[in-house]
Amino acid sequence: MQENSGRVVLCGANAYEQKYYFNEKFNRIPDAIKEELHIICVLFTEEVGGIFTIVLEEDGSVSLETDAYEEDILYDEISSGLLVREIRMQRQELLEALSLYYRVFVLQEQG
Repeated sequence: MQENSGRVVLCGANAYEQKYYFNEKFNRIPDAIKEELHIICVLFTEEVGGIFTIVLEEDGSVSLETDAYEEDILYDEISSGLLVREIRMQRQELLEALSLYYRVFVLQEQG
């Protein structure tokens, strides 16, 4: 799953379809990290609903994105923003490691 802007979806969860997605391009990521990403995504959508994705940007940075259907009155936008901030703080090391992995192994940047 790649968007025209050079962004790549790493993984995500959808509360509406109760599904989790992991981009097969990144199968070489260790299983423990894949499991941690799975837990982060699923718990996020269980807590606030909507759709949550972890996206790798063209420059190698990691974005956490959340969205909801317009008619979803149960989606809590405020809690969503707070939870994204909490994930960024508590999982900073993981997100930095993902960024480094993407820049070195996918974008093939030189150190």
